[in-house]
Amino acid sequence: MSDVIVVGGGIGGLVTALELHRRGIGATVYEQGRGDRELGVGLNLLPHAVRVLDDLGLLDALTGIGVSTAELTYAHRLGLPVLRRPCGVAAGFALPQVAGHRSRLHRMLADAVRERLGPDAIRTGHRVVATDQDGDRVHVRFADPALPAASGAVLVAADGIHSAVRAGLFPDEGPPRWNGVTMWRGATPWPDFRGGRSMIVAGGTAAKLVVYPVGAGDGPGTSLMNWAVCIATGADGDPPPQRQDWSRPAEHAVALSHARRFHLDDVDHQALIAATPEIFEFPMCDRDPLPHWTHGRITLLGDAAHPMFPMGSNGAGQAVLDAEALARHLAAAPDPSTALLAYQDERLPVTADVVLRNRTGGPEMVIDEVERRAPDGFDRLADVITDDELDAIFSGYHRASGNVR
Repeated sequence: MSDVIVVGGGIGGLVTALELHRRGIGATVYEQGRGDRELGVGLNLLPHAVRVLDDLGLLDALTGIGVSTAELTYAHRLGLPVLRRPCGVAAGFALPQVAGHRSRLHRMLADAVRERLGPDAIRTGHRVVATDQDGDRVHVRFADPALPAASGAVLVAADGIHSAVRAGLFPDEGPPRWNGVTMWRGATPWPDFRGGRSMIVAGGTAAKLVVYPVGAGDGPGTSLMNWAVCIATGADGDPPPQRQDWSRPAEHAVALSHARRFHLDDVDHQALIAATPEIFEFPMCDRDPLPHWTHGRITLLGDAAHPMFPMGSNGAGQAVLDAEALARHLAAAPDPSTALLAYQDERLPVTADVVLRNRTGGPEMVIDEVERRAPDGFDRLADVITDDELDAIFSGYHRASGNVR
């Protein structure tokens, strides 16, 4: 097999192209956007996903644009620590956990695709409107009638939570599922805290604050500091108030009004939010796990296959793991359809489990449970929850998601 169509030029699609190329399989990425605006804010890649980028020879580039996180603290809404755990190499992994800015990671991957696969390997402005299969080929048509149709031996849909390919395969599915939580996010240069490699998650599902560095700042002792405020503004299962869109701007006053619920000793989070030039907001959405992803020579990947709530630093990482598994199976199996089914059988059960665990908070259930038992804080954590209970939640989630030493 020599040619794969990858629909979607996000992180999952770009890593798929690089993984296919590493195994001698050609790929072309078709992206609906124009590539003239870099979107998103912070994300985390756990060691199991960093391993894939290391195998692609991108570890130095990745750590050069991001921060190797050394410590994670889960805290009560009022700042009282609930659970502290080392991360990455500090936790005994062979590879780091890396926090980065989504746009910087995207640019790094896109540069690698163009360098290795050729300058025309990513084709922007190509919005897919229809796919079909005949024999050993898959055909794709685009919204712009001036663009010629594309064909390939396999089509990999990595076109996100609003995937046009998924909608064509499952036309009765309907819109994404909203859990009632709205997220406000941003990033700006800010003084380091706790040595510049720490992450704080405070509160719970109904009201949560996240702060962590994602790259170099604007001078010594500073980092590009990512933050997120997540607030239940609706009921679980309500229709989403708006389309999930990384680039939807938000008002500082709204984010700040919610941020006042929290207290942190290490970071003046209200000043951080006030100083952030651009703030984005979107509803926290996912979709129910599908019974299957593969239809002949078409399959789904990343958020097109398993969009999940951003708990446990697993969204982008699971897409990266998908890409490695997909390319490995395509390289090993003589028949593409058989390879896509093997990829689905490996990845669908794991990601479906993560989607459902994230609905109940993922590893962040540790702070959900403490918030439920002690909403007004506590004097001694041991009076609220035991160490064994905390470890069972945290370690159980990471075993299920594959992030183990």
